[in-house]
Amino acid sequence: MHGNRYDRNDIGSDIDSIHNYYEKLVVELLIQNQATYGISLEAIPDLACVALNRLPPRYIRHDVDMAFYLSPDEYLETEKKVEEAVTEAVEFVKRRKRSESE
Repeated sequence: MHGNRYDRNDIGSDIDSIHNYYEKLVVELLIQNQATYGISLEAIPDLACVALNRLPPRYIRHDVDMAFYLSPDEYLETEKKVEEAVTEAVEFVKRRKRSESE
C-alpha cells in the first residue's frame, strides 16, 4: 500500500483470480442453448449481464473451491437458479426489443 492508497501490485497477480462463480455457468448455458433461445453470439455478453444481475454474487478464486463447498443438492439448486436467471434474461431482452420495434 502506498500511503492510504491501494495498489494492485501490493497484492500481486492473485487478485486476478477472483471472479463470480456464476459467470462461467451463465455464459456456458447461453452458448449451449443459443439455438433454443434464438439468440446471436453477439447478444450473449449483454444477456449474461442481465442474467448475472438476477443472481446473488458469489465470488471465488478457483472453480474447484465450489466443488468442495456445495453439496449435491446445493449444486442442483445453483443450476436451477442459473437456468431461471438466463431464461428470464432472454425473455426480458426479447420483450424490450419487441416493444422498441412497435
